[in-house]
Amino acid sequence: MAHTNDGPPTVYPSLLYADAHAAIKLLTEAFGFTVVSVFEGEDGRVLHAELSYGNGAVMLGSLGRGGPFDQALTGAGPWGTYVVVDDVDAHHRRAVEHGVQIVLPPTDQDYGSRDYLARDHEGNVWSFGTYAPSIGG
Repeated sequence: MAHTNDGPPTVYPSLLYADAHAAIKLLTEAFGFTVVSVFEGEDGRVLHAELSYGNGAVMLGSLGRGGPFDQALTGAGPWGTYVVVDDVDAHHRRAVEHGVQIVLPPTDQDYGSRDYLARDHEGNVWSFGTYAPSIGG
């Protein structure tokens, strides 16, 4: 069955963090994501969270919570995620204001995009740019 761009996204990066609460704070305050839901265990660790940005989203949780996904990601990483933004320079300024490590400042690319790279508090790379892949249905 073919999928089109109609409806919700069909791909969601799923990430585990040693400190998922810190990740949620960074993603919302520095990168402009919106919390959709957060489910915590009795010990206060994040079992599952969903954060949206535009028409996309990421799912995240705490490392060490158990289960096959947690076991598969043990020792994995770092990983990278790309997010389309309208105003790269404003987005970059916001990240800098929140103390985010910038790997590459806003740069015009040969293929027409303007983007920058940032590293989160656990070493993962986030790319933000104006290039939006044309994925047709």
